[in-house]
Amino acid sequence: MSYGIYIGKNHTADGIAYLGGYGDEPSSHWLEVVERKQHSEGTTIKVGVTAQADLPGVITEIPQARETARHIRVNYSFYKGTPAPLTNGGLNEYGVAVRDIWSPSRPELVAMTPRDQTGPSYSDLSRIVLERAKSAVEGVKLMGDLITRYGHTTYGGNSNIIADSNEAWVIIQFAGGQGLWAAERLGDNSIRASRPGYIEEIPIESQTCGDFLYSTNLVDFAISQGWYDPTSGDKFNVNKIYGDGKGKWDGVSWIEGELASLSMRPRKITVEDIFWAIRTERLTGDTAGYGQVVPLGDAAHPELRMLWHTHVGPVVSPFTPVFMGVREVPPEFRMHRYLTDGEAERFLDGRCFDSKVSLVSQQVESTRSATYVFKRLLNLVFRDSEVFLPEVSAFLTAYERRLLEVSVDVSKTARILLHAGELALAERYLTYVTNTELIKALDSAEQLACALDVRSRAIHATCARDSLLGPEQIW
Repeated sequence: MSYGIYIGKNHTADGIAYLGGYGDEPSSHWLEVVERKQHSEGTTIKVGVTAQADLPGVITEIPQARETARHIRVNYSFYKGTPAPLTNGGLNEYGVAVRDIWSPSRPELVAMTPRDQTGPSYSDLSRIVLERAKSAVEGVKLMGDLITRYGHTTYGGNSNIIADSNEAWVIIQFAGGQGLWAAERLGDNSIRASRPGYIEEIPIESQTCGDFLYSTNLVDFAISQGWYDPTSGDKFNVNKIYGDGKGKWDGVSWIEGELASLSMRPRKITVEDIFWAIRTERLTGDTAGYGQVVPLGDAAHPELRMLWHTHVGPVVSPFTPVFMGVREVPPEFRMHRYLTDGEAERFLDGRCFDSKVSLVSQQVESTRSATYVFKRLLNLVFRDSEVFLPEVSAFLTAYERRLLEVSVDVSKTARILLHAGELALAERYLTYVTNTELIKALDSAEQLACALDVRSRAIHATCARDSLLGPEQIW
């Protein structure tokens, strides 16, 4: 399902907007910092899905931009027929953040989707926005233009939240092969959750209303299908006409209400509150492949932009700062073979079996897999959640409180170096701090897992012993 939430700056304690969320995918996830790149004229990229997708399609090529932006993203290795690596969230050097969240289209649209559909998939669109957009609205228009030019490959409907320091947009891409999409602007007073993504009533008098954008055929196609009667006097409700008709799902209503209540306090919504909103076990569990919270403040230097990252679901993993200026991330947090699609049929050392050689280097595979370590901790916590979850939640809150203080000092120090023209030194410093804190988080998870393993074995050994004894034997 995935999850995204945007909080406008008027609701936050520090006066900064935030975009947070996670992706719901069972395959492996890894953290990646992608450098800014120049591409020669005529360079193309492959987009779309294969015949193995639930809604099959054809892989095609579209032009690559001459320059793509430096960005931080989380990749994963599998979704039915969609070529890896897949992307659904991240932040670029221009301060544009994106989250990808499913948004089911009405059954008739799914049924009319061509079985040879072409054009960018949900992953392609998210990645291209990170590579090219310099503002949130530019990201929306970029998606719309790509869909118009090349089509859109769907798995049944999708959405994104695209945000910068000034605003955010929810954009829904509908199934059906008709190039249908709609976008709604979110501003300083917005609190908006997507699980799934939704847009309700939009004005249809003007296609370029300041707070709404949509495809040229959005209204006419609905009329042609008998899904909207312009003479009825009804509002054009996008979710009712093209979506699942449910509007806000229960989880969305709940978390939006909780955050609205928090924003009424004198101190408003804090970063810790946002961590909680992404972490709460009511919305987060084993399905969450990772977590992100992006502060959307202006930055004097792009290297100072950052996101808070958790490896696997944030319910058991601390949010750790990752700065745009880092040169690399630890190998422990890169792609490993654990849960990576196709790795079970590949050799690691270069020997070939049907030409299938591992995509993971031996140097990386010789390190711990952060995904495995945190997944083990998650399984231990939820084996005895009533006992362990409150303890681990309290630990994570205390752990992140220290990191929040550290991140302020790190930003100040790096800013001084950058103002002094010491770019290389600032990048080395940011890389050192980011890598050190990621490894500390991993070490903490491993130590917690070892401690909980001992306690869990004792608990269940006692339960097993007691189950073999009658009441008279126990007493």
